[in-house]
Amino acid sequence: MTLSNYISDLLYRYECVIVPNFGGFVTNEISAKVNHFTHTFYPPSKQLSFNSHLQNNDGLLVNYVASSKKISYSEALESIEKEVDEWKLLLTVEMLELENIGSLKLNKERKLIFEPVNSLNYLTSSFGLGSYVSPAIKRIVYKEKIKQLETSSTEESKRKTPAFIKYAATAAILFALGTVSWNEYQKIEYKNLVAEAEQQQKKVEKTIQEATFVISNPLPAITLNVTKEIYNYHIIAGAFRAPENAEKKLQSLLQKGYNAKILGINKWNLTEVAFESFIDKNEAINKLYQIKKTESKDAWLLIKEY
Repeated sequence: MTLSNYISDLLYRYECVIVPNFGGFVTNEISAKVNHFTHTFYPPSKQLSFNSHLQNNDGLLVNYVASSKKISYSEALESIEKEVDEWKLLLTVEMLELENIGSLKLNKERKLIFEPVNSLNYLTSSFGLGSYVSPAIKRIVYKEKIKQLETSSTEESKRKTPAFIKYAATAAILFALGTVSWNEYQKIEYKNLVAEAEQQQKKVEKTIQEATFVISNPLPAITLNVTKEIYNYHIIAGAFRAPENAEKKLQSLLQKGYNAKILGINKWNLTEVAFESFIDKNEAINKLYQIKKTESKDAWLLIKEY
């Protein structure tokens, strides 16, 4: 099994993928940027980092491996633990290369140093958008040409050349120089507009939904803009084959004071029950750690994209 392939697949859909007893690969979205030294424009992307403190099994990677290989949860966990042991053994002697993710090595203090790959963009909204190099506009060269033009025009004026000829020549040269700069400027503006449109579209889709209510009476129609709170982060208490067992678990959690609910049936035909659901990721992670310490070590975080 090549574990890096499964991790890479999950990074397209989730912000954090934890490898049990090893560490977590975390993505952070960054906006489009430009390198003023190389004149290169880069689209929005996900910046990949590694956190060695995230080692508790949240179930995400194990469930995905089990589903992909059509094996049990325990078999998938055993397979992951075996490959992690091989990683740790390799790191004692050389660098660990993970395909489409990056490289890991131990420094003098025996701490893991991560170097991500730069050739892969995990931000799906930027699919098909690559970097673009634009030639620098050589303003100094243009200034020198205009200076020469002004000197030439001064000499011509001494020979009593009509003023309208001097202005016409200046305008012709400026137009020719400006045409080259304008073409390059249009290319840059087009790239900026594409990046900005992608960014704005994503924000709109995540934060705003418009709801229109029509009243069937002589009064004019009313249109209301409603901001919907989306609960993407769920702390899972269990998944049950029998719906009645899921209902018993729900009632037990409600009696303990949790804001529990049944999320529905997952792709394995199991009914999932959540301790609580959250809008904010950090708040969900903090609550998960608290539940693991006080209520259930098997609780894990489910991230759903709506």
